[in-house]
Amino acid sequence: MTSVLLNIVWMVLFFAVIITFNQRLQLYSYQRNVEKAVVRLEELATKSKEDAINSIKSFAPEGIDLRGDISGFLEFFTIEPVSLDPFGVLKRLEHLLDIRRSRSVEFVSRIAPKATKTEKENIEVILEAATAVNYIYKVVRHFLLLGKKTKSLMIFVQLDMQLPMIMKQAEAYYAAQTTFTAGKPIGDGLGPLVASKLIFGSPQKRIAEDIIYSEVDIEKRKVIVLKAEGPGGVVGKPGEAVKELVEGLEGKVSRIIMIDAASKLEGENTGEVVEGVGAAIGDPGPEKYKIEEVAVKYKIPIDAIVCKMGLEEALTTIKKEVVEASDVIVERVKKMISERTKEGDIVIVAGIGNTMGVGQ
Repeated sequence: MTSVLLNIVWMVLFFAVIITFNQRLQLYSYQRNVEKAVVRLEELATKSKEDAINSIKSFAPEGIDLRGDISGFLEFFTIEPVSLDPFGVLKRLEHLLDIRRSRSVEFVSRIAPKATKTEKENIEVILEAATAVNYIYKVVRHFLLLGKKTKSLMIFVQLDMQLPMIMKQAEAYYAAQTTFTAGKPIGDGLGPLVASKLIFGSPQKRIAEDIIYSEVDIEKRKVIVLKAEGPGGVVGKPGEAVKELVEGLEGKVSRIIMIDAASKLEGENTGEVVEGVGAAIGDPGPEKYKIEEVAVKYKIPIDAIVCKMGLEEALTTIKKEVVEASDVIVERVKKMISERTKEGDIVIVAGIGNTMGVGQ
């Protein structure tokens, strides 16, 4: 009888403790997970900054406070234009992006005057990756400290649920720095790689910012192929280039074909090639808008060919599957031109993406 009463008492005490402290135990568990993630993010942010400093210091002038300058640049931000009045918002956004790019170019020229043009372009991308890692770390740390301060279980629950994706993104940006430092081609360079295969050996001309183009003959069609000017880590302004070409030809373009990398869904294979319609370009908006605007003005069909890959695969050294996919896309482009256009037509092919490590 005594043992039965003791068991009942213990069960009552157990459930009383669970009911009373359940939320606190959950809070502690979620908080520990977030704290571990913040420690790892802090490590990535520190290493990312050190790697950036080490990749730049050989090009820096004597007497410069490289560490202080880079630390300050990693906090650089851009305020988006007001969108309550949507009229002209893309022009305002483009203006701000141009200013941001010019500030970045000026900064790199000041801290790395000994670097070549290609090396300076690669340094810009290295700093962008370091900035992304630093920003992710600071945002997650902010919510950790806010959760501790307010003792809010919901803050920790929401953050813990998103941590796998957040950490995957941070690790991808950090891993990308090694590739950027070496100047190797990346997965996002698929578009420029396809374009370079189409124009190999042909004379090139510059058109828009950091964009070159060549005219080649494919199946008795005049094909104008454009890409960012490599092998530095630039994307250029392909939208401006397409607009200038179409306007220069007075709209006498039968088709625009765009090639780019695309994010894959879980379960899809890296290197999978798919076709669609529309402007295949992942910019904030201005370049895509220019292409769509000029296509609508002259009623030019836009075809899209994309190669599927994950974020890390897009930012790190190009994979074998993506290289093989580029050959498949070259043949797809030729087939598309022969089937959907007539002899004598003019076609524009735009290889979109970062051309790091990919020449002409």
